[in-house]
Amino acid sequence: MDLTRKNSLIVEQRADPFVYKHSDGYYYFTGSVPSYDSVEIRRSKTLNELQEAETFKIWKKHDSGPMSQHVWAPEIHYLDGKWYVYFAASEVDDIWKLRPYVLECKGQDPLNDEWIELGQMQAADGDLKTFVDFSLDGTVFENNGKRYFCWAEKTGGQFAASNLYLAEMESPIKLKTAQFMLTTPDYDWERIDFWVNEGPAVIKNNEKIYITFSASATGACYCMGMMEADQNSDLLDRNSWKKSRYPVLATDYEKKIFGPGHNSFTVAEDGVTPLSIYHARDYEKIVGDPLYDPNRHARVMVVKFNEEGKPIFEF
Repeated sequence: MDLTRKNSLIVEQRADPFVYKHSDGYYYFTGSVPSYDSVEIRRSKTLNELQEAETFKIWKKHDSGPMSQHVWAPEIHYLDGKWYVYFAASEVDDIWKLRPYVLECKGQDPLNDEWIELGQMQAADGDLKTFVDFSLDGTVFENNGKRYFCWAEKTGGQFAASNLYLAEMESPIKLKTAQFMLTTPDYDWERIDFWVNEGPAVIKNNEKIYITFSASATGACYCMGMMEADQNSDLLDRNSWKKSRYPVLATDYEKKIFGPGHNSFTVAEDGVTPLSIYHARDYEKIVGDPLYDPNRHARVMVVKFNEEGKPIFEF
């Protein structure tokens, strides 16, 4: 891994980057393609080789109806011996009707084997509040023998606040518990242009679990916050969690890294050193809607820890 390259860029024009290092030794990479119309995967033995790695388009959007617009933030996970991709998509006739969807690979080679649609992620039985509004950025993690789904959802329409929710999973496509609101935009840095908490990612250290998330609109104001809890606490209890008062990662004008966020975590080639894979631009001024500017590039940084064991994010 070479962190001396400009801003440690690993893949150009891939926002919302997600990297999964599998037991076969390969890094599997996915992210939002600029056209927002498909899901692609690439793999390589090193992070530096991802930029030139062959891309495999495993799914493309529908022409109409659900999953026909705004294909966003795919993540690839290996659960119960199978490959899954979680992503959000909307509809041509209702472009903000974002919902989380699931793909499953029918074989063990996610690049070449067939992928099938499992439909929308399902709420727990009796839960009438989950995935009924603007929902996206689902991620999966395990803790103390339980599997959890964490996602962003707006309640009350397009211009409402985007909160982060957490629930235990019953299966790779269904929740076991009702939604628990993990965080809502409380501070000024979470409320620039839009009130946003989104893009959760999970890392553990010293018996603590940390969930990073992204805040505010998608321009230079985009930044990362963090929640923390004891690994042995009840993760679905608000009293278990503490929120960072200030961003843990934000725009650095001197280094020309603008709007860093929507990260994922992996490890270096040594299998030990923790890494954060995030996106950012190398310029501040954007013509038009920043959501459709293609130059959010995937980048990597080493995650360090302070004396208390909390992760530190430094360019």
